Amino acid sequence: MMIKKQSKNLIALIIFQNHNGTYDHCITLDQLLKKYYLPVFYTLEFILGVLANGTVLWAYIFGMKNWSTGNIYLFNLCLSDFAFLCTLPWLVESYANETWIYGPIMCKSNRFLLHANLYTSVLFLTCVSMDRYMLIKNPFKKHVLQKKRLAILISIGVWILVTTELLPMLTFIGLTNMTNDTNCHSYASSGDPVQNLIYSTCLTVFGFIMPLCGICFFYLKIVILLKKRNKDLAQVPSLEKPLRLVILAIILFSITFTPYHIMRNIRIASRMDSWAPPQCTKVIINSIYVITRPIAFLNSVINPIFYFLMGDHFRDMLNIKIRQLSNAFKSYYV
Repeated sequence: MMIKKQSKNLIALIIFQNHNGTYDHCITLDQLLKKYYLPVFYTLEFILGVLANGTVLWAYIFGMKNWSTGNIYLFNLCLSDFAFLCTLPWLVESYANETWIYGPIMCKSNRFLLHANLYTSVLFLTCVSMDRYMLIKNPFKKHVLQKKRLAILISIGVWILVTTELLPMLTFIGLTNMTNDTNCHSYASSGDPVQNLIYSTCLTVFGFIMPLCGICFFYLKIVILLKKRNKDLAQVPSLEKPLRLVILAIILFSITFTPYHIMRNIRIASRMDSWAPPQCTKVIINSIYVITRPIAFLNSVINPIFYFLMGDHFRDMLNIKIRQLSNAFKSYYV
């Protein structure tokens, strides 16, 4: 009885109805999420992401001697994650204080880097999955795509491609001046909703769905190739690691990226006059959209998993550097 009464009180706090049954007012749940949920989540991402990616960068710069094509792609992925993490302190401060004080240029660049990290992550991991497939298919003969110079050119091409496809986003993002505050709205809450929805849909298809299909394609090819090879050689199948890698990659990107892209497009559509949902519906949609945003950007924290699973000799090299650093530390204080 007590639980039922508390549930009714909670609903009453969120939604107010008049006697005719229409929605008069909704509590600003989305604003509460922005003020409390986003700063906490982004702070955790910043701390964990800097520690993880900082370790990876340190290992690559000071420990990696023989760079493979896979290392080149993973290093660029780490740079993308680090650039994104540098934007988080500004986001945390602005959401906690409910105002943006850094001007329009910082607003646009901040949102740009957020999405650049999102889409370069998928593309670089697609390149890594392609590289793994080539390595397993021809372990004793390098394919033309496995040359270091070409890997550098492909990496530059990824940065240029993502920058080009995100340039239209800058036309939608801007500052809005309220009574006492200035806000830097998220991409889905900015600009003309009709034009924005068209662009967002194209970005979802070409920036997320197609690269994710590429990751799935190459990993499935790896599994099929290993199954055939083990069968031909009459060996005991040892497919646990490749299969775990396939499942991990697909699950992580599906869980983190898919809800964000769905809710981003729904959020934009809810701002259109042709739909014009009730105010409470808009608040609920925006609230769910707010929840999915830091989950999507969580990739900067989980990406280091792939360095350990796919980086050539990365774990051994990192262990050696850590032991060297530990020994130097001990000898200095002993």
